[in-house]
Amino acid sequence: MVAPVGFVAYSGFAIVWWRHASRRAPVRKGRKKTEMMDRRDLIKLGAGALLAEVAAPADSAEAATKLREKRVESAKISAEIIEQWELFEARYNGPSTGNPFVQVSFGARFTCGHRSIEVDGFYDGGGVYKVRFSPDALGQWSYETTSNAPELAGKTGVFTCIAPATGNHGPVGVAHQFHFQYADGRSYYPFGTTCYAYAFIEDAIGDLTLTELQRSGFNKVRFCLLPKPIVGHPTTLMPFAARSSYADAPLLVDFDVTRPNPAYFAQVERRIAALGQAGIEADVILFHPYDPQCFSAMDAEADDRYLRYAVARFAAYRNVWWSIANEYDLVKSKSMTDWDRFFRIVQESDPYARLRSIHHSKVVYDHAKHWCTHASLQEYDFEKSEDRRRAWNKPILYDEIQYEGNIERRWGNLSPEEMTHRFWRAIVNGVYATHGETYMATNDLPAWTDAGKLRGASPARIAFLRKLLEETGTTGLTAAVDPYYLNAFNADKLYLWYFDDHCVGEYTFPLPEKVAFKATLIDPWEMTKTPLEGKFSGKSKIKLPGKAYRAVLFEKI
Repeated sequence: MVAPVGFVAYSGFAIVWWRHASRRAPVRKGRKKTEMMDRRDLIKLGAGALLAEVAAPADSAEAATKLREKRVESAKISAEIIEQWELFEARYNGPSTGNPFVQVSFGARFTCGHRSIEVDGFYDGGGVYKVRFSPDALGQWSYETTSNAPELAGKTGVFTCIAPATGNHGPVGVAHQFHFQYADGRSYYPFGTTCYAYAFIEDAIGDLTLTELQRSGFNKVRFCLLPKPIVGHPTTLMPFAARSSYADAPLLVDFDVTRPNPAYFAQVERRIAALGQAGIEADVILFHPYDPQCFSAMDAEADDRYLRYAVARFAAYRNVWWSIANEYDLVKSKSMTDWDRFFRIVQESDPYARLRSIHHSKVVYDHAKHWCTHASLQEYDFEKSEDRRRAWNKPILYDEIQYEGNIERRWGNLSPEEMTHRFWRAIVNGVYATHGETYMATNDLPAWTDAGKLRGASPARIAFLRKLLEETGTTGLTAAVDPYYLNAFNADKLYLWYFDDHCVGEYTFPLPEKVAFKATLIDPWEMTKTPLEGKFSGKSKIKLPGKAYRAVLFEKI
């Protein structure tokens, strides 16, 4: 059944006030208790039931009683108040025998005015079925469930969507072709990191990871939905029901992949929700090659069912992005046809059109395909970004640019200076980068690339760059074509030069004529900003420190 809610009901001409009932009603995340409803609203919402009763035939007491009961039920008004873009959830009891994951279909149609949206629900175990929805429009929403199980079909309800609270900017989407913004129009600059095991590692380390993310200033994190091995940190929950006990390196035959484990997915969604509360986007990696004998080797039917289940559970969280795979080309059990099918399933199952990408190892996916919203690359050849933009016409995230760290592998021992440098190169090439860190594990904690504690010096410098961009108010920078020195701009409003490893003592900046700018000298490593005296327009020669890795920002006065 649906959790108790307050209501207005007419029995004869008596009014049962919803306010009294709402004091007992639990308020879920994203919802607020209502104030006293205006009397006119009560009349408007209940009048239909009242008039239907009056119009009932007087000579048919039984028919009148049945009609009254039906109208009383339909006149129930939900006291649920949901912020725009937050998560509404309805839950019902239904069949628990057999295999409900496979045998029972369940969903709901949500309606606001003349607009209706079909949403898939999911089985949460123990005879409980849930459907989740994220409203994108203010006003009253109604819903009705659909199911092949009679006890789950035809259930109805109502909630009211109100304006978002401070800090709720809505989901992120593509804007200005090569950039991003929140649904409320606020610009979003993805300054992310990678913690592959965040979703399924034990709570103590998961909580530590969240604390570090909040402290660091990263606003997006990439993590795997399916578990991967971590030395010293065995996964205690698995995403599917176990057929029997299994070894430290489980095999696919150890699990019944027709039965997702609700406890596992509930843990993941708690982690996603915690990120959302912290203002951090959750880039959910759906497949990966790091368990070659287990879940990456599921058959097509199991793959598709798993994807639909994940989308039904997580899509309503406004901070979710979908990464179809990490290093997709290393998952040898899948073909390109499979990856295309996975994109189609996620696109068709997700009513909110959350951002979608796929990450490669050696073979770059064709990001021009319409189901890709942006490119996700394992590269750091930012100078090729202009060609890629022309080919794909989409934003580009260099999601793996190697790792700051000290491990043996070449990809895992960048200096913090080099990691910082790569982020600056990305920005002045009109694209975005993602951080990673692989310092050797200490104190029984895994490397940050899985989860745990940040040890490197680059995150503070990356946060400095993010803040610099956000303070400018720019909607994203366009890279200069074939520049003498790397620079990017928002035409006639903002120009950012980055001198890379050049030790420039002076430079004549080719600024627009008839536009006055103020200038700021920036030291990306020391994280300092020094205003330069004067106003600048047209060709402007400026003395510089003659040191590498400096930047100059020009902003329209």
